[in-house]
Amino acid sequence: MKVIIIGGGWAGCAASITAKKAGAEVHIYEKTDMLLGLGNVGGIMRNNGRFTASEELIAMGAGDLISLADKNATHTNIDFPNHKHATFYNVNTMESLVREYLENKGVNVHTTKRVVDIEKSNNKIKGIYLHDGDFVDGDVFIETTGSTGPMGNCLKYGNGCCMCVLRCPAFGPRVSITKKAGLEDIMCQRENGKFGAFSGSCKLAKESLSEEIRNELNNKGVVILKIPEKDINLDKLNDKVCQQYAFKEFAENIILLDTGHAKLMTPYYDLKKLRNVKGLENVRFVDPYAGSKGNSIRYLSSARRDNSMKVLDIDNLFCAGEKSGFFIGHTEAIATGSIAGHNAVRFLYNMNPVVLPEETAIGNLISYANYMLNVKKDYKTRYTFAGSVYFERMQELGIYSIDKNKIREKIKSFGLEDIFSKKLI
Repeated sequence: MKVIIIGGGWAGCAASITAKKAGAEVHIYEKTDMLLGLGNVGGIMRNNGRFTASEELIAMGAGDLISLADKNATHTNIDFPNHKHATFYNVNTMESLVREYLENKGVNVHTTKRVVDIEKSNNKIKGIYLHDGDFVDGDVFIETTGSTGPMGNCLKYGNGCCMCVLRCPAFGPRVSITKKAGLEDIMCQRENGKFGAFSGSCKLAKESLSEEIRNELNNKGVVILKIPEKDINLDKLNDKVCQQYAFKEFAENIILLDTGHAKLMTPYYDLKKLRNVKGLENVRFVDPYAGSKGNSIRYLSSARRDNSMKVLDIDNLFCAGEKSGFFIGHTEAIATGSIAGHNAVRFLYNMNPVVLPEETAIGNLISYANYMLNVKKDYKTRYTFAGSVYFERMQELGIYSIDKNKIREKIKSFGLEDIFSKKLI
């Protein structure tokens, strides 16, 4: 049984692990030369409700990537404005660790292999076409292409291509598999009605910071610097992907997190103004390189799916990550990917899919986002365990917990303990 995963970000990597554990032959096709996608500039785990979701994944036997991030942490149990008990992993070393882990598990990783089209018969995908003309057949497919790109989207809905970590100019544009299958993709809207949203942060070179700031960042993991009042821009918060960081503290202050680089918690910042801040007189951006002006535009290509992560109207296509909804973050991608990978193999064996109960954080997120999109027709709200609308919901429902034993017992009570780590046949 052959599972083909399109896209090698966090969601695709997670899907590959659970599909492999379930007993399938697994192939990942990634258009760039690295796995993890936005994970190569992310770096934040376990903040707020992501702690709960991470422990749920571990309890269900899908915590492999969570554990790798924990082991590769630069700092643990860190608090910063409106966020508690965060873990920061090193973005400079994470990708190679994940790639080695997948290959040791027997996952076939194909990089610099961009999927450009599909072959379909009725409502079933037969195979994929690569940019070099090769055709690859498969039994079931999982799309985790994300929702950023091609370059034209960042030009049309943002401030232009900033040569972000997805590197469309070098490796070619992302292609929507659902669109190639004849389905209509869903586009997120901002409050002003524009489509998409700006990625939430950019990177500063540590070497370009003052020695005082650099030492504080290395020791504490967080540095907060006051922005001159004349440069405060509260309106920019509405453009951010990451609404869990759209608090006034993130507009009134320079907030730096240590993720290997100095992670600047704003989608873009004028370099001249940034250098007016004490200690940042010589600062420079690392990735994206056009951090003064723009960042990638996301949430322009989500699919309609059910709560097992199967795409509607295509028999053998599943989805995960941003492709599966307006989800923000690595943990969210890992969660949806883990379910998609496992259920893809269940589909091949004609077994009923796993749909997580709404009493769990992950099951509730997946179900609630689907309800808001398809029933309430809400195209503006984004969802994350880490803050904003959904973290508030977690707290109201009593789903949020940092008690590892309590979380495991809940998973066990639903008969879901280690469910994603077992071979199906």
